[in-house]
Amino acid sequence: MFTGIVQAVGRVDSLTPIAAGLRLRIDPQGWWHRPEPGESIAVSGVCLTCLGREAELPLLEFDVVPETMMRTTLGSLAPGSRVNLERSLRADSLLDGHLVQGHVDALGTVERIVREPEWRVRIRTPESLTPLVVPKGSIAVDGVSLTIASAEPGRAAFEVALIPATLERTTLGGLVEGSHVNLETDIIARAVVHAMAHSRAMT
Repeated sequence: MFTGIVQAVGRVDSLTPIAAGLRLRIDPQGWWHRPEPGESIAVSGVCLTCLGREAELPLLEFDVVPETMMRTTLGSLAPGSRVNLERSLRADSLLDGHLVQGHVDALGTVERIVREPEWRVRIRTPESLTPLVVPKGSIAVDGVSLTIASAEPGRAAFEVALIPATLERTTLGGLVEGSHVNLETDIIARAVVHAMAHSRAMT
């Protein structure tokens, strides 16, 4: 479990095909945290198991299976790509963002970026996510906990407002129109929608 509060921005060092998919090596760029082998790390919103660090270099290693490559932006990474990093949440930690599982629901596409008078980004989503996108609710975009600024009824899109700190400390400042992003909807919204659908099916 994570909070969606990014702790560092790393850079992809290399991607090597392996039998199980892809070996991903990330330079954590001076991140204060030193993950242990087997630890869960959110990489741009995707929960991955850290294999550890290379002996001579501070590179973090992860194996990415084909399903994850297909359903998230990790399949389109290249050497030099920037990724958001967050360690898993301790049970006694402050919840500064919202509960994030690191299980991506779908890919979104950046439709529009407005920089004045405030930085707002409109993201198009698959139709299936529409009931889960709640105005003023929470959503994780590439692993960043954000508040949904607006969501138009009947339209598969939403907007978020990005403050300067978010633009500086995450990869979201580098988004352009057409960018794909990992989306994870709020687990509480998912539970409510699922319960209502199940209830209707039983009547």
